[in-house]
Amino acid sequence: MVRIKLSELLGKHKMNQKTLASLTGIRPATISKMYYEETKRIEIDQINQICAVFKCGIEDLLEYVPDQKVENSINK
Repeated sequence: MVRIKLSELLGKHKMNQKTLASLTGIRPATISKMYYEETKRIEIDQINQICAVFKCGIEDLLEYVPDQKVENSINK
């Protein structure tokens, strides 16, 4: 599974969702879905905008965590 670490970035930079939405031009509802890790997809342009605001790399925003179910089925 891929984790979206937006809540961590916002906390680290002491920024709220509304400010990030304003700075990036991304809809507040979209930011909220990313924050709560409820989104199913993220546009590359959105990743670019968020990384530009926080001056960070993609790895600071997204993290791959192996899914236990997938890992177990591969190892059988």
